[in-house]
Amino acid sequence: MRILRAKCALVLTAVLLASPVLANDVGKRFPSETRTIADSVTGAQLQLLTDGAQGDAKLYQTHPQWAHDGEHIVFRSSARSADGNSQAFAVNERTGTITQLTDGPGVMTGSLNVARLTNELFYLRQDQGDRRWRMYAVDLDAVFGMATTNGTSPGDHERLVATLPEDYRDSGGWTLDADEQTAYFGVNLSDPPPRPPGQPVPQVPGGVRSLDLRTGAWTRVIDSEFRMGHVQANPWVPGEILYCWETGGDAPQRMWIVNRDGTGNRPLYPEQKTDWVTHEVFLDADHVMFNVMGHNAPLRQYPSGLMVASLRDGTIENLGQTRWEAGRSYWHGNGTPDGRLALSDDFDGNLWLIDRATGGRRLLTTGHVMRPDHLHGNFSPDGKRILVQSGMLSQGEKLDLMVLPVPAEMLPPEGTPPAPSR
Repeated sequence: MRILRAKCALVLTAVLLASPVLANDVGKRFPSETRTIADSVTGAQLQLLTDGAQGDAKLYQTHPQWAHDGEHIVFRSSARSADGNSQAFAVNERTGTITQLTDGPGVMTGSLNVARLTNELFYLRQDQGDRRWRMYAVDLDAVFGMATTNGTSPGDHERLVATLPEDYRDSGGWTLDADEQTAYFGVNLSDPPPRPPGQPVPQVPGGVRSLDLRTGAWTRVIDSEFRMGHVQANPWVPGEILYCWETGGDAPQRMWIVNRDGTGNRPLYPEQKTDWVTHEVFLDADHVMFNVMGHNAPLRQYPSGLMVASLRDGTIENLGQTRWEAGRSYWHGNGTPDGRLALSDDFDGNLWLIDRATGGRRLLTTGHVMRPDHLHGNFSPDGKRILVQSGMLSQGEKLDLMVLPVPAEMLPPEGTPPAPSR
């Protein structure tokens, strides 16, 4: 009898370890925190979507922010969740209602991927008792339509997409291909040593791997001698992958581009020793925006600024630099796919808007104290609003999500065709 009980206990333990974590708070609603404040310098109307008391962070500006439904903005927060683990949430831009999207331990919120083709959120989780990472897809329509959250389990609103290899080591995040049938992952090929405070990122060999979201096949794209960083797929061209040499500072050659079959691997914007390149992001099917930094006196002796590089012919467009008295340098850039507008934050918590056709530059909002993070601006899908994260109200101690309108005079008239490709 003791043997039978022992066997039953082992079977029960195995079942529990293999079972998904119950997610009782998925679908939990939080009341609107929306209010509007005016920028004290520029007068810009800032719509607060979260009040900052919880400490909320937007997704990184290389990835989509708005759900496919056009109403919800996905973000991450740990203080909002009952267990203190970092989880994914969404705020309805129209009503202000906040909804919890994930729950339980083991959720990786540092690289959340909002689908462009379906109303889904893709994320990674280590299930209870199992150190392997699994990818799940959350049905956002199902979550937003929940009437109650009591006893909800992941199977009610999400599906298992694939299980990653046991030796998966994240480096540089992951990204969905334009056709959303493949995901690309930055990986370390060995365990990196700890990073001492204030020191560069330790270098270990890295690479890019692809995951077929239909079959679960895990495939080598490329290996590199350096640490992988900021892996992102071209949102318009399937199979084109941008990545960087991650050092935590100035890499000898920051930006690289490769095809999903490993061909065509090459530097994007070959660097001079005087270039400090950072924060690359796709603008459209054929262009990447990045910054050549000018944040100190030695770098200001050479050309710097917000740049746009053509993936097809290598031409470079320099959108200029901040005024030194107003900010030490542009930092994180973004732009509208029609080629009309660009934005960038700077080191002093300001946000700049740039008309690419005229070169005109406008200081849009100021005073966003950022410790240690940054504004990380993104345009809305229609190019009429800008999403940022801000420490303005808490002096950088906690972050708010804010949306501000693009000034009407900088928007094209209704019915204007897109700007020509550059």
